[in-house]
Amino acid sequence: MNVPTMAEMAAQGKQPEVLFWVGCAGSFDDRAKKITKAFVKILNKANVEFAVLGTEESCSGDPAKRAGNEFLFQMQAMTNIEVLNAYEVKKIVTACPHCFNTLKNEYPQLGGNYEVVHHTELLKSLIDDGRLTIEGGQFKGKKITFHDPCYLGRANDVYEAPRALIQKLDVELVEMKRCKTNGLCCGAGGAQMFKEPEKGTKDINVERTEEAIDVKPDIIATGCPFCNTMMTDGVKAKNKETDVEVLDIAELIANAKDL
Repeated sequence: MNVPTMAEMAAQGKQPEVLFWVGCAGSFDDRAKKITKAFVKILNKANVEFAVLGTEESCSGDPAKRAGNEFLFQMQAMTNIEVLNAYEVKKIVTACPHCFNTLKNEYPQLGGNYEVVHHTELLKSLIDDGRLTIEGGQFKGKKITFHDPCYLGRANDVYEAPRALIQKLDVELVEMKRCKTNGLCCGAGGAQMFKEPEKGTKDINVERTEEAIDVKPDIIATGCPFCNTMMTDGVKAKNKETDVEVLDIAELIANAKDL
């Protein structure tokens, strides 16, 4: 795959159109790596000049901050900001709403000022500008419901870009009872992703998956690697793996046309 690094670009005296911030999940989690690859395929197909930081990228600091370790968050953020500023980065895209929210809303007070977009926003703009075309493809006629990630939706008011992309696939978009501003968390935010849940009557991701299954979709679409894991686990808990697929929007678009 063609994935240049910022260091390689800088050596050639070039500045990419956008920096792709891969994030910890997209770099290390086997399931999320598929989302990363799908997004890179689309960027290459649309002839977007992009680069990644590679080994120079560190965790955005979101889990540390949400778990209450402000000191560790600031250390991680400052390290990243020094690298980003050294490369004079202006625009960042990421497929992780946690990275998106942190880079966009929490880095500025530490000296990191960038235009930060979620991958669904960038994909929508590529389609709007005519740089990328998708029509139906293999998902035509399928029933898809979209689970709003907390840090994309309620925290940053991005609701329409992912839905606009799904509708481009000639599918039936069905909404869950709780969606958009009233969406329900998958249960992975606030660093909860990395620990077992407290004792209770039901795991929150199972509750959310039940809401998705209620609308009888073929596919549950997500825009976040954490949500993807939680909803996949929920589908497994309900023994619905043969009926319902969980896919990121980048995967939907990359697979629609088999880029």
